[in-house]
Amino acid sequence: MKKVIFLLLLTFFTTTTFSQNESNKLKLKKDRLMLHNVAIYLRNVNQGSIDIDSAMILASKAHKLPYTLANDEGFNDGSNFPGNNLITNNYARGAELLLPRLNTVDQIRLSLQIGSFYLFKAGAKKDDLKNALLYINKAQKLAEKSKIQKWHFQSKYLLAKYYYQADKPQLSSTIFSQLVNAARKTQDEKILAEAIDNQGTFMPDSNKEKAVILAEALAIYKKLGNKEKELETYMKIIPVHFWTGKMKLAKQELLISLNLQKKIGFLYTQYTETTISYIDLFNNNFKDALYYALRSVSSMEKTKDYAFADSFYIRLGNIYNSTGYYDDAIKFYQKGIEYNQREINAGTWYKSFFGSVRALMDNSKYSEALKYLESNSKKYPPKNDLDNMILNQLKARCYEELGKLKEAEACYEKLDFFAKKLNSAETLKDVATCTSIMALFYVKINKPQKAEEITNRILATTHNTEGFNRYVLELTLFKIDSVNGKYFSAIEHMRNYTRIQDSMDNMRKNLDYENLKFKFETSAKIQNIKSLKQQTDLQKRELHSSKLLNTISISSLFLLLIIIILLYNRAKIKQRSTSRLQLKEKEIKLKNVKLERLVEEKEWLLKEIHHRVKNNLQTIISLLNSQSSYLKDDLAISTIKNSQNRIYAMSLIHQKLYKEDNVSMIDMPDYCNELVEYLKESFNAEYIHFEVQIDAIELDISQAIALGLIINEVITNSIKYAFKDRQNCIIRLSLSEISENCYKLFISDNGIGIQDIVELQNSNSFGMTLINGLSNTLEGDLAIKNENGLSFELVFKKEFR
Repeated sequence: MKKVIFLLLLTFFTTTTFSQNESNKLKLKKDRLMLHNVAIYLRNVNQGSIDIDSAMILASKAHKLPYTLANDEGFNDGSNFPGNNLITNNYARGAELLLPRLNTVDQIRLSLQIGSFYLFKAGAKKDDLKNALLYINKAQKLAEKSKIQKWHFQSKYLLAKYYYQADKPQLSSTIFSQLVNAARKTQDEKILAEAIDNQGTFMPDSNKEKAVILAEALAIYKKLGNKEKELETYMKIIPVHFWTGKMKLAKQELLISLNLQKKIGFLYTQYTETTISYIDLFNNNFKDALYYALRSVSSMEKTKDYAFADSFYIRLGNIYNSTGYYDDAIKFYQKGIEYNQREINAGTWYKSFFGSVRALMDNSKYSEALKYLESNSKKYPPKNDLDNMILNQLKARCYEELGKLKEAEACYEKLDFFAKKLNSAETLKDVATCTSIMALFYVKINKPQKAEEITNRILATTHNTEGFNRYVLELTLFKIDSVNGKYFSAIEHMRNYTRIQDSMDNMRKNLDYENLKFKFETSAKIQNIKSLKQQTDLQKRELHSSKLLNTISISSLFLLLIIIILLYNRAKIKQRSTSRLQLKEKEIKLKNVKLERLVEEKEWLLKEIHHRVKNNLQTIISLLNSQSSYLKDDLAISTIKNSQNRIYAMSLIHQKLYKEDNVSMIDMPDYCNELVEYLKESFNAEYIHFEVQIDAIELDISQAIALGLIINEVITNSIKYAFKDRQNCIIRLSLSEISENCYKLFISDNGIGIQDIVELQNSNSFGMTLINGLSNTLEGDLAIKNENGLSFELVFKKEFR
């Protein structure tokens, strides 16, 4: 019984999680867009060293959004469904207990939500995957039973995602392909877009086919006018082009995405702007790189989204460092490190650290850079192969510049060890950059064959790849070809090297850069002035408050003195009044005693009335019983029998009121149980199993009588007409509080049912007329259903008198 009450309470408290208005649904779309935008950015900025699920958790934590929003789009549109907030609060067990109490559609939705919860946990374990599959299969079975197309697709989508997470990509791909084919047959563009979108999303970014598939979904979203999904799809396509070497195309798509964000009022544009800046920086387009880097910082400050501020300041540091402004670069790297330590650690700490080292090295402070590098790497060892590779490259370069070539070569060998372990598209550019520097070193120490072996490896892996520093590679290739006597090829490599170097030199002299730098610094100074002004205003307000407080304190002391005098005077007056009040108190006590006697007499009279009414009703029942013994007409006997039951239902009310101390309210659990036992005995219905579940509810006499007569009518009809034979006969009766002062009466049987519900509802029979009339008296909503037997549901509110 306790478990049943717990589940009922659980159902009640989980029915108001999301508002169903349109503004909330729009907010849900924007929130999901935010999560996908930030998570995709974090995964890319970490170059694949964290998975997308971990990135989603970081994004949801930073923006205080439920993590479940990232993966429940198909079955959570913002409308209310029970149990969703339990999953949002990581209470999966509570949702599992609630599940059997729900209707079929809500069971499907919650099963999918539970399955998704277990499936997309960061670093999901075997038990999580097992639980995920259990609830996905449950959702599938329910979807097949419901025969609703939407739930068939949604459960299959989640199954395909399960196989992807379980490292069975071929099986996942097969299911997604089947769903796309099925979606095409529906000729519903919304369903088709969703199917293609899911298929493309769950493909690795290194697969060029992913962009082609997602482009089809993008075209349909554009046609449907779904701007949020259009933007989200762009966010998925761009990394494919970015990591597979199509940098110019990626930039074009980023600019389109940026424009689209502004159109829909999406303010968090900094993640797109800093990515554009990254592409421009690696294409040596320093002016545009700085422009978008400054815009990203400005957008971050406008939205007050400082959770990943370190990555935006790193970008500025890289630009300043690349253009020779080393002190400015270090300033921004240090700022990034400070934010990383203060805000969420998004895995970019080492980028700020490496940036600071590069700035010292580019300023020819190699000893200082090496000391800083060694002390910090001991204190904070690198946690992945990429950081290990870059650490050894920087250390090797320091040793090389300090003339310690043996130590440098040892570090380059470690670099090469870690570089060979990195084979993902996300790390390709860094591997190419570091190994290019290593190849140049081997040329320097007269090992051209070793250098050529490395450059051949670079050229093989970076074919048609943009986005890494080619000028070092071009210089290395020039020197290798010069040694090998390939003079025409050497000249071509020198031309390429000179062109890149000239572009960098020109930028250092570019006045536009200085103007932008001045604009940013001026903006920063204005911001500082505003901040100082705000501090001054705050201090003025505090001083004013202090003066006001002093004035109030002095005034309070003066008032306190006056109050003490008044209180003393009042005490004297009160003392004189007390004696008068004591006399009046005695008079009141005497009157209260008389009133209590009157109340007791009234309650005794009411009980006596209820007792006599009960006796009179019992007399009527006896008279009807005597009358029926003289009748031979079955219809007349049945009518009298029905009347006796109705009178007994009313008689039982008066009997309860006579026995209880409370003469106005009826305890419904006792009343309903006694009424059912009477009907069971009256009709010799021992073959019927009654399931009675009544909450602890008290109703006044008028509502209790109406409810008792309805229960009598419905159960009597079920006993008489519902069952063809006497096997497995069940009648269920429940009365529950579904919200504050709102109750639901539910009566059902598993009998043969009725052919025409409408005919029953419109019937002129006395029993149906009585049920409808009493329902109207209770001002309730009556619903009759014919599902595996007949069921009556009446929802009504408590009446207050």
